Amino acid sequence: MSNRPGGTHSLLMGYLLWIFGFIGAHRFYYGKQLTGVIWFCTLGLFFIGWIIDLFLIPSMERQAERRFVPGPVNYDLSWILLTFLGWLGIHRFYMGKIFTGILYLVSAGLFGVGILWDFLTLNEQISDVNSGY
Repeated sequence: MSNRPGGTHSLLMGYLLWIFGFIGAHRFYYGKQLTGVIWFCTLGLFFIGWIIDLFLIPSMERQAERRFVPGPVNYDLSWILLTFLGWLGIHRFYMGKIFTGILYLVSAGLFGVGILWDFLTLNEQISDVNSGY
């Protein structure tokens, strides 16, 4: 479950992101990009889906634990870095992607488009990096 050694996603982070869930933050974190985009465009299905997700987060966490590869790159830290410092590329430096980190740093996250891409693909990027170890 959450925060166990070798785990990928935590319940605590899911619930913290749920606070901003009406924009899909917790759904992106758990690798549910399609519904994350829907939540973003509809304010959490007009806040109804957002409330329902309060009870669905434990199952989303279990699914993410089975789906993504644990390793030295921490999912929680990567998501925090992307969410608050994505335009600087700090999350990319943390994952060892120095070239794209520099590109993000000098272009404000490739003018915001790269940040959006990373919200859709960050879990898979981390799994790829962790698979190499």
